[in-house]
Amino acid sequence: MGKIIIFSAPSGSGKTTIVRELLKSFPQFEFSISATSRAPRGQEQHGVDYYFLSNEEFRQKVDEGAFVEWEEVYQGTCYGTLKSEMERIWSKGHVILFDVDVMGGINLKRIFGTEACSIFIMPPSMEELERRLRGRGTDAEEVILKRLGKAEFELQKAPEFDHTVVNDNLAEAIRETTRRIEEFLKK
Repeated sequence: MGKIIIFSAPSGSGKTTIVRELLKSFPQFEFSISATSRAPRGQEQHGVDYYFLSNEEFRQKVDEGAFVEWEEVYQGTCYGTLKSEMERIWSKGHVILFDVDVMGGINLKRIFGTEACSIFIMPPSMEELERRLRGRGTDAEEVILKRLGKAEFELQKAPEFDHTVVNDNLAEAIRETTRRIEEFLKK
């Protein structure tokens, strides 16, 4: 078992952008591809962005014990971390980098304890979060409203993470997360 870095945030906070930048700076990091029961969006590809499974396939893997952790994030839409994905990355001697929902991040930290560094990416405000979600132009109005409602709950969970980084300036947020990760890797 190796080390893991966990990034969580409300949708639209910028965590995926930060994770992509960190992957460029740390060659020993490898992104853990999550499994989901939702359909691909835009240019997303199976085995690259997510492992896209039908609801039946997802439930079968749950029954088989194939997940380290999983949850129904939105009604009818599940996300989870496959044990096989973690084993694949650790077998290369790499550090696993997670970009997961907030409850998934809390669960992973609970499971892996001191071998995990959990970082919560905080939006500067709910107004800015709404602006970012609308600016994506990828979600219907009801999806945006659902994400904003969920964000209010998720923001209350920030204290359960090792570190909270406010993403009001992307370059500064990347610098701060890099510093936190370098400290963790030295332990």
